[in-house]
Amino acid sequence: MGKIVAIGGGEIDRPEHTAETTEIDKRILELTGKDHPCFLFIPTASSDSDKYLARVKKHFGETLGCKVEVLLLFNEKINKTTLRNKILNADIVYVGGGNTLKMINIWKKLGIDEILKEAYEKDIVLSGISAGSICWFRKGSSDSRKFINPEAKLIEVTGLGLIDAVNCPHYDVESDRKDHLKKIAKNNPGVCVAMDDCCALEIVDDKYRVICTKPSANVYRTYWKDNQYFEEVLDKTIQMKPLNDLLST
Repeated sequence: MGKIVAIGGGEIDRPEHTAETTEIDKRILELTGKDHPCFLFIPTASSDSDKYLARVKKHFGETLGCKVEVLLLFNEKINKTTLRNKILNADIVYVGGGNTLKMINIWKKLGIDEILKEAYEKDIVLSGISAGSICWFRKGSSDSRKFINPEAKLIEVTGLGLIDAVNCPHYDVESDRKDHLKKIAKNNPGVCVAMDDCCALEIVDDKYRVICTKPSANVYRTYWKDNQYFEEVLDKTIQMKPLNDLLST
């Protein structure tokens, strides 16, 4: 198995916001066991936004001391050997937020989905926020259609399936997320993991724990059982717990 840190949402570095996820981000670095890890940023979901990249370089590079690399896919032609080398030589892969559906489709076209699964087996730390959280799960609740039409409804998207559950980010700040997750859960046996902003699920091999940088923020386990819908707040503990306890109903 491997290491994943999936973050529900939050700001890293904007002029109008202080960084909200720093303690989670520090944990991502700690999981590498290195003082200055090689940090690969994949901003596909934001269409390789220059502004987003600048914020990531400032936060993870200047502030946290990573060697920041970036995998750009929109304006650069890149062959599969280069893709593999970029991803598999990283200590951390961090996937940014944005349009999850577009990102996954591009990844599948280029074979990046399979390379990321190799990275997982190599114990490279896989991480990300929002879309970069959904992608590691089997399925997710996504606002991908809203990037074209702000009035569009949330949709169900398919991820890489490294975590056998449904993921829902921004659970506390986007009012339509709860109802949408309840509908997805009805049609998808198993567990859903809902994350407030400023919360993350850390998975190392067959163990997990919740990390939050805001006291009021939570991660939830939701599921249907015997025609009843359950929503359970996960404990915030330093100790890791069995992943099977989270994923089984």
